[in-house]
Amino acid sequence: QLVESGGGLVQPGGSLTLSCTASGYRLDDHGIGWFRQGPGKEREGIICIRSTGSSIIYADSVKGRFTISRDIAKSTVYLQMNSLKPEDTAVYYCARTMYTYCPGAGKDGYPFWGQGTPDTVSS
Repeated sequence: QLVESGGGLVQPGGSLTLSCTASGYRLDDHGIGWFRQGPGKEREGIICIRSTGSSIIYADSVKGRFTISRDIAKSTVYLQMNSLKPEDTAVYYCARTMYTYCPGAGKDGYPFWGQGTPDTVSS
């Protein structure tokens, strides 16, 4: 099971940290990705952390602004979002792979999903 939290309303230029807490398995057994779906848009993969702890960014639009990290003891993966823009408004989801690596930005590689947490960037 995956449970996201931390979403909310933030002004442009602000920061937000989302959490994804896992239960039933260890974070260092599988890759965990963050996805988002904006209004009227397809769900897109933005970033992923491998079982080794290394990460990969899928979305060019978040490079230099978003980072992913984890606390294995807390079974939690974090998405740190800085310099937020109105176009970052979306429902954010975390998802788990069946693999130790990150199988790309397509959602088909991630069979286990959280319920999502909404994030609105607006003044």
